[in-house]
Order: sequence, then C-alpha cells, then structure tokens
Amino acid sequence: MFCGAGGERVGEKVRGRLVIIGGREDMDGPCTILREVARAAGGRDARILVVGAAAADPVTQTRSYCDAFARLGAGSAEPLVVTGREDAATAGARDAVERATAVFFTGGDQLRLTSVLGGTPFYRALQRRYSEGLLVAGTSAGAAVMSDTMIVAGPDDDSPKKCTTKMAPGLGLLEEVVIDQHFAERGRLGRLLSAIAQNPYVLGVGIDEDTAVVVSPDARFFVIGSQTVTVLDGRDITLTNASEQAPDDPLALADVRLHVLPTGYGFDLRQRRPVPPARA
Repeated sequence: MFCGAGGERVGEKVRGRLVIIGGREDMDGPCTILREVARAAGGRDARILVVGAAAADPVTQTRSYCDAFARLGAGSAEPLVVTGREDAATAGARDAVERATAVFFTGGDQLRLTSVLGGTPFYRALQRRYSEGLLVAGTSAGAAVMSDTMIVAGPDDDSPKKCTTKMAPGLGLLEEVVIDQHFAERGRLGRLLSAIAQNPYVLGVGIDEDTAVVVSPDARFFVIGSQTVTVLDGRDITLTNASEQAPDDPLALADVRLHVLPTGYGFDLRQRRPVPPARA
C-alpha cells in the first residue's frame, strides 16, 4: 500500500508484467500481439507455458497457441491441459510454472479458470514467479481473470442496469481494475459501467478484439493491436442510483470520466491519466 494524492490509500496496482488481450487476436497475419508476447517472454530464450484451464477444448486451443508461438520465434512453447483441480495440484503443473519465462492463458470460461486454479500449488507458484518477473499473458477469459475482481456475466449490447453485471474474485495480478474483453464488438459499455457503479474507485478497462494492454511494474500500460482500449474512471461520480430500488432498473450515473486509447497510447493506473504516444 502507498499514499496517493490527498493521502488516499491505494493498492499496489500491479507487481509484475502482464499482456492482457481482448480476444480474437490475429494469428495468421502480422500477429502483432502474440509476437509481443513471444518477444517479452525472451524471444529465442522464451519458455512459454500455454494453459488451457478455461477452454472447453483445451487440447486444441493449447496446441494452436504453441504452434503460433513457435512460428513467431519463441524458443519453446509447452501446453498445460488442466481439466480439474487435481491437475493443477500436481508437482508437474507447479514445476511447469517454475521452468517458464511466461504463462499464457487461453480463452474460454473465466469462472472455470479461477475455480480450477485458485489456491492450488500451480496458483501459488504463479503468484510467486509473477512477483519475481514472470510474464503473464491471457486472451478473452484469460484476460478477464487478471484483476482481483472479474466480470463473469452480464448483458451484452444493452443499456446499463444497476446490478445485472455479476462479478467474482479473479487471480489478483492487477489490483483496483476490472477488465472486460471483446468490448466494442459485443457492446459491453453498459455492463462495464454497471461494474464500476458498484465500486466507483475501481477502474474499468474495456479491451477490443485484436487489441491488448501491455502492463509494466510501474503501473503503466500501453496499447497494441488494431482497435482501442476504453478506460472508465468513476472515482468522481456525483450522482448514482446503483443501490436503490430493483437491481435491473436502468442505471443513473453522472460525472464518469471516459478515455479511448488506440495503439501507441498509454495509461498511468496510479495517476489515472492517459499517456500520449511519445511517453507511453
């Protein structure tokens, strides 16, 4: 913990390196995002562990990402198929994290991922290695789990409602932030507004498809990919009905700050300010 402007106490935000992907990243063309993951993992010295705990078909998903990382010059990419907590509790799963220079979580169901991994030897090894500098990346569901609180359900392409967005604990790699993925493509502004209405101090970060944020330990991120990242800051909300009447009534919010950031732009999570390309 540290004291911010005005003496407020805020969390550590982030303790390591993250690449958080909005889903449907390019895997056949320039592969800008996956190429960055391979580079940040060590390039020819990279040892990327591809974890399919969220996927309905983990064998196929992990294989496709391992093949992609091999094409992009990563030294090695190893699949880890985790279908239950007993898999995540094995010494083999723990040791795979110990060997890795990066862990990559595929898409699927974020609640499946956290319920399978939470509290296991795999999870404890991941937390420790992450604090020591291990790169952690994830796409779609693998992106949603990065924060301490994650969105698990909510209406797409709808006006914001008071409490229709359902949340649960995430992996806790990024504090005081909630991530939403497939953001513009699935019309998820309403549900991210609902999420920050329930806890206005938490930043909402909506990541479009084929777009990612690269987060560094200094609590800054920069945007890569073809689309944009939307940041919602509700700290200065002056009017809300989030706690009143029926939970599915339309939501009232006033004075929410919104930032839209394309590739090259950044954001300072501690100062809550966008960073222009020359300084990102």
